[in-house]
Amino acid sequence: MHLIQQETGWNTVQLADLLILIMVSSGVFGFIYEELFYKVDLGYWTKRGSSFGPWIPIYVFGGAAYTFLVYPFKASPLVVFGLCVAVSGIMEYVTGMVLYEFFDTRLWDYNVEKWNYGNINGYVCLRSVLFFGFSGLFLIYLVIPLYIRLLQNVNWNILTVICGVLAAAFIIDCTAYQIVDKRKDTSQNSKEYCKIQLSHKNLSI
Repeated sequence: MHLIQQETGWNTVQLADLLILIMVSSGVFGFIYEELFYKVDLGYWTKRGSSFGPWIPIYVFGGAAYTFLVYPFKASPLVVFGLCVAVSGIMEYVTGMVLYEFFDTRLWDYNVEKWNYGNINGYVCLRSVLFFGFSGLFLIYLVIPLYIRLLQNVNWNILTVICGVLAAAFIIDCTAYQIVDKRKDTSQNSKEYCKIQLSHKNLSI
């Protein structure tokens, strides 16, 4: 955020408001993308994400990661694209592996999805990181500059309240989902279920 602060002269609260907008927008963008992709992949609509709302947590934090780690290199679109691919690949692999190995949960599995070229243990594939690379270009060169332009003339007190509500809503939503999810049958995210699905996929090839 240091570069954005230099460009805008905004204070810490204003930068935090911008970051919240970026994170929420990224989460909603990810939700829309996954709803559309899995409609194609599965043939029917399914609710994606570990939350009740129309946002997906890993995309929320991905937006923050791009802002902190990639935006400072915006002078070179090629570097931005490469960094977005690398950051998203690392985030996907580490998050997917930790969830699977330590929490017996698999929220995505590229082993059983369409267009899974370059698939690595079901956590990362070429299609996903390339999409996230192009999405990063969209965020760095269009979304963030647009937000900066639009926020030049806003009432910051009102915006800070709105962003605080959005942040609180996201945290409460994800927390509530985890509580409710633990009370339900989560077998479809378990290791055993994923192994069965993979064996069925291999038999159908």
